[in-house]
Amino acid sequence: MSPVIHDLVQLSRNHFTRRRLLQSTAAGMGAMAAGGLLPACLSAQAADLQQKKRSIIVLWMQGAPSQFETFDPKPGTETGGPTKSISTAAPGIQIASTFPQVAKMMNEIALIRSLTNKEGNHQRATYQLHTGYIPTGSVKHPSLGANISRQIAPAGQDLPSLVTIGNAIAGIGAGYLGINYEPLHLNQAGKIPDNVTIGTSTERFDRRLGLLGQMDQQFAERGGASVVQTHRDLYSKASGMAQSKDLKVFDLDEEPAALKEAYGDTNFGRGCLLARRLVEAGVTYIEVRVGNWDTHADNFDATTRLAGEVDPAAATLIRDLKDRGLLDSTLVVWMGEFGRTPKINARTGRDHFPKAFNGFLAGAGIRGGQVIGRTNAEGTEIEDRPVTVGDLFTSICAAMKVNPKDETMSPQGRPLKVIESGEVIQGLFA
Repeated sequence: MSPVIHDLVQLSRNHFTRRRLLQSTAAGMGAMAAGGLLPACLSAQAADLQQKKRSIIVLWMQGAPSQFETFDPKPGTETGGPTKSISTAAPGIQIASTFPQVAKMMNEIALIRSLTNKEGNHQRATYQLHTGYIPTGSVKHPSLGANISRQIAPAGQDLPSLVTIGNAIAGIGAGYLGINYEPLHLNQAGKIPDNVTIGTSTERFDRRLGLLGQMDQQFAERGGASVVQTHRDLYSKASGMAQSKDLKVFDLDEEPAALKEAYGDTNFGRGCLLARRLVEAGVTYIEVRVGNWDTHADNFDATTRLAGEVDPAAATLIRDLKDRGLLDSTLVVWMGEFGRTPKINARTGRDHFPKAFNGFLAGAGIRGGQVIGRTNAEGTEIEDRPVTVGDLFTSICAAMKVNPKDETMSPQGRPLKVIESGEVIQGLFA
């Protein structure tokens, strides 16, 4: 994002900020609907979706967390290793002892212990768990976040509709949907993004935007219209954000010290706190990432350390959202790309295992205090209610009240659904 905003001397020759452009577009759409130029059902549906103001926070466990050391422990078995379990606030549900704070919030959480897939490669599985599709050489699919934002992100706000925090993931973004649905990526949370300060007066800034607009127009008239449009979209987003009063959302200094301590003085903890603030500011999709869960060696020490970072942040996020009345309209998703093998290798590690892994959902109508699916005593097989990636994504769409079968046209001229197949997980919703 930094190079995008660094040179904010730009936009269109009409001196439009992003907010003005979207307001004008919204007014024009309203006039078209009133004049019968748009189907009434289309305009009504768009207005309804815009008013839902739902958000999703994905807690992405990069590297594939072990289900045995998170939410499907198998104490007392050969495959379970030394990991102990603890009881939770929900009677009968136990999780790994390294997640005591999450255990206290279990009445808000639906654990899924029967996630299953076939992709055991990090890059391929990460792509699939972000887009719903297996990677191909012919098309770059939009992320689920981009598709959700396309349907329900509020119009007219200066902040981006998608924000990712933590480790960058190559190849995950808007895909063919274009620059308007690319996320703002922050390597670290807790401060205003770099290079968003305008180093000149508003009047001079607007003149520079106008000059750039004239140059763009000349290039467009010489055959570069599509490139110019992308350029204008990009700088519209950047200039709107740079001039926005909402930038203060990224500054965590005004948060109470006790709350910041509860989230944890880690990048993941600060990222979760920022995620809550972004929800309050109307951002649709936020992803907070932490790694590395790729524990081929020293699995038990590594997962204990990672749990110490993730447990307080995830639990406090759910509690904070609930206390502020935001959990009913915010979906929290905890997941990674696959699971780890029941067999413990010679380096006290666990290897890749997409056959059975776990995650959880909370908020947005999810019925908490339950476990969906079951693995056998050794964790080698799913015994009950397998949940595919398609099922998970279809259920996320249901929680967000977006259409999983909505189609967009790929550059190859093929209509692609948000999700090709999948069913809402039975019993997931209250």
